[in-house]
Amino acid sequence: MDSENKEEIPIHEEFILCCGVETQVIKCGPWTDLFNDQSGNRPKLLIFIITGNPGFCSFYVPFAKALYSLTNKRFPVWTLSHAGHAMVPKDKKILETSDESNAQEFPDIYGLRGQVEHKLAFLKAHVPKEMKLVVIGHSIGCYMALEILKLAPELPIIRAFLLFPTIERMSTSPNGKIATPLLCWLRYVLYVTGYALLKPCPAFVKSLVIRFLLQLMNIENECFNLNLFEAFCLTNAAYLGGQEMMQVVERDNDTIREHLPKLTFYYGTIDRWCPVSYYEDIKKDFPEGDIRLCEKSIPHAFVLNFHQEMATMVADWLKDDLSKL
Repeated sequence: MDSENKEEIPIHEEFILCCGVETQVIKCGPWTDLFNDQSGNRPKLLIFIITGNPGFCSFYVPFAKALYSLTNKRFPVWTLSHAGHAMVPKDKKILETSDESNAQEFPDIYGLRGQVEHKLAFLKAHVPKEMKLVVIGHSIGCYMALEILKLAPELPIIRAFLLFPTIERMSTSPNGKIATPLLCWLRYVLYVTGYALLKPCPAFVKSLVIRFLLQLMNIENECFNLNLFEAFCLTNAAYLGGQEMMQVVERDNDTIREHLPKLTFYYGTIDRWCPVSYYEDIKKDFPEGDIRLCEKSIPHAFVLNFHQEMATMVADWLKDDLSKL
């Protein structure tokens, strides 16, 4: 996509309270109560992205814009930050919302189960009940997508794409073996270090460093804020990561079996979070499933430099479903 096309795609950023926690929402396409698309009709479907960890939905902006464009700008694409992974910038306000839940209802809102409840609360409060859904999970977002299918079968989810899915044996994966001692045994050291280094750092210094890093990695800086260097957000990401290592152990075969016709799995060949052996195992258990292995050496963190390739594939997989709307 060239820069001219990118400028034509509307992006809207909001900060809301969801389960009593500051939450960032980035909306591509129609955003006011899902009301009207370019033809003046309410969209019939919402594409909802559940991020990996850390849940900085700003990383997913290029992917969301590409997907919105490739689906002919007919369906809004929304991305939600994880609870505790976003803080409202000083120049922004929290919008009043109809979400009446609060953090006290979810004693571990920053943990793995709390993050699932956070996504469910958002969908129930902000998306019309009749609105069809396509859910795209990335990394631990795939685990959350399966949990949503299990816990809320009433949601009209017609397809779920699980990209580089960390849905089993996380602690024994190549990266998990390194991350587990850090996130589970040494996380308090990470917390103290994070607060000691980042808390006193002036905002303008953080901003300069972030802009430099984004430019170095050739990543769009649209909708980026200082959450990348906020100790509060990073410690919550580390806490969630520790729970992932301890709780994401066995694959939820029952939920997969129940919803298999609407699931598409996409595994990487160079992914150290879910290696090829995990693909081979699930392919053996569900030979009739739509379970694919990457042929393009796309890395686990595809949103950084391979967003266009992934958006092209997802849009192609969606063609039949969208043609019926």
